[in-house]
Amino acid sequence: LSHTRQAASYTCQGIRGAITVEANTRDAILDATHELLSTIVEANTLDPDDIGAVFFTTTADLTAEYPAVAAREMGWHDAAIMCSHEMNVPHGLARCLRVLILWNTTRTTREIQHVYLRGAAVLRPDRTLS
Repeated sequence: LSHTRQAASYTCQGIRGAITVEANTRDAILDATHELLSTIVEANTLDPDDIGAVFFTTTADLTAEYPAVAAREMGWHDAAIMCSHEMNVPHGLARCLRVLILWNTTRTTREIQHVYLRGAAVLRPDRTLS
């Protein structure tokens, strides 16, 4: 938690997000990850010091770079970060990067802004930012 905040009023909440990636290249993966994380930070006024852990998954067609590299480039040095592959479901969305951020916050579940960008907006149209 941020040093200026009281821990007693905080709970751990999950922020979900996803974005499709243009190509299986290092630059495309890092650009998409930066866009997704920046949008989540802005939508939730998230302070990286309050992040407990970050889980990235990618579809099996994204292998050129770890999304965690983008998070580290953004200064997320203290959060526990893990990358993995999503299940390979035949009707799944191609070139999709997903994230689950475990966030220590005073916000309620209903106050969390989940972010689904580009082609990933089809996954949760009810959660797409306008």
